[in-house]
Amino acid sequence: MDLGLKGKVVIVTGSARGIGKAVALTFAEEGAKVVVADILNEGARVAEEISSKGGDALFVKFDFTKLEEARRLVKETVNRFGRLEVLANVGAAWRSNYFMQMSEEDWDYEIAGVFRQVLNLCRAALEHMIERRYGRIINIGSDAGRVGEPNVPIYSGAKGGVIAFTKALAKDVARYGILVNCVCPSMTLTEMVLAREQQARAAGPEALRKYQATMDKIVRQYPLRKLGKPEDIANMVAFLASERANHVTGQTISVNGGYCMM
Repeated sequence: MDLGLKGKVVIVTGSARGIGKAVALTFAEEGAKVVVADILNEGARVAEEISSKGGDALFVKFDFTKLEEARRLVKETVNRFGRLEVLANVGAAWRSNYFMQMSEEDWDYEIAGVFRQVLNLCRAALEHMIERRYGRIINIGSDAGRVGEPNVPIYSGAKGGVIAFTKALAKDVARYGILVNCVCPSMTLTEMVLAREQQARAAGPEALRKYQATMDKIVRQYPLRKLGKPEDIANMVAFLASERANHVTGQTISVNGGYCMM
């Protein structure tokens, strides 16, 4: 299906790996001009991969917890491509632990890495999009923000903030022709998740058995009996950025194999 994204200028944050990388590659496959934005240098390889396949990509290294850095990202995008039409906020940072074992520094780290970065990027992008009276913003939430999950209480709360902010912002900017939506993954087979299996294998048969038992228990919570792939999330993000979704705004859509149905 041609989503009509050819030539669109897209920023994808957190696109050095995982879901963000899949989102960047999916936009590139649709013919979009992609800005790979991440604090990790690995983002340069993603931009090179897109370019090697005939796409048009730019890597910008930046710290998404700072508003001035988000504004620099938008400025570099506009300097290179002349405009910005789509922002996909995928980047996030968190530390897993139970609430009573977390410090205030942990709270600040997760709130900045999950929620504040969305505020920064949306503010910087909207300063450009409102003037053009066009834009598409897709924020990545999480089913943890919809139902809450143990061992990630601050992350759950911050992602809940992303979901609520998305709805409110959609109402704020609809009059400018800007659509804002949220996509919520659940557990996804990113490099981070796959690395746990490799670590278990390296630790020996007993560690691998415990890992597989844990994963089997997790997968049974999903009606489709499988975990999602980064590409599953990327396909929804691309659809929401397209003109085929031009009457969709303020929505929270889970892509999760049925884990959370709300």
